[in-house]
Amino acid sequence: MASKTILVTGASSGFGHALAREALARGHRVVGTVRSDAAVEAFEALDPVLAHGRLLDVTDFDAIDRLVAEVEENVGPVDVLVNNAGYGHEGVLEESPLEDMRRQFEVNVFGPVAMIKAVLPGMRRRRRGHIVNITSMGGFITMPGIAYYCGSKFALEGISDALAKEVAPLGIAVTAVAPGSFRTDWAGRSMVRSPRSIRDYDALFDPVREARLQRSGKQPGDPAKAARAMLAVIESDSPPTHLLLGSDALELVRARLAGLAAGMAEQEALTRSTDG
Repeated sequence: MASKTILVTGASSGFGHALAREALARGHRVVGTVRSDAAVEAFEALDPVLAHGRLLDVTDFDAIDRLVAEVEENVGPVDVLVNNAGYGHEGVLEESPLEDMRRQFEVNVFGPVAMIKAVLPGMRRRRRGHIVNITSMGGFITMPGIAYYCGSKFALEGISDALAKEVAPLGIAVTAVAPGSFRTDWAGRSMVRSPRSIRDYDALFDPVREARLQRSGKQPGDPAKAARAMLAVIESDSPPTHLLLGSDALELVRARLAGLAAGMAEQEALTRSTDG
């Protein structure tokens, strides 16, 4: 297979790092964005020829346009964008400041959209390209205590789906990849947690927070296997618009969709009563 130039945000850890390693092993050029000079050096040490580290905060929207222009000039046309940079926010909605929600959406939604807008002109001119957005099973299902996170991933799922319809006639593919529970830092050092303050939520939420902390690092999903699955999609001639990763994601999303279908059937007469 011909090598591609793959731009991966948040490439210093988690899915981004695992995907970069797998792509490099298969001979692809990988531009990985990271947050420190030390991380740039560590990333480029993965492959002195094919690994290209770049400093980027995905909420610095002006820097994004400059970075993509520089990459296309010095590394090559971006064939694949992988929007991986993001983080989880945990907290009961009533207890969580609006500023926490704003930051969650800036990183998890506005950052990926800014990256997409930066690469689309080149992909459109070339009539080829692939945009991969790492969402979450939390973009289909919800759990108490991660409302801001689920909201951001629901948003990215919807944006991905609509974008896919807009750019398909231009030869550009879009895939939203929704992982379940994997052994990354999502529930550990990467997660932002709002302090507890309202006792009415103790019985519901305290066990959820404790269980999440206890499971961190012991989740069923293997990031290396997720990377291989994502690379299979990237190398495919007909990539899917949506891809779930992990048996837990598959089971939970199937149950959610079945519940929605049952609810629609139950309320069908009332739903139809508003026509005409």
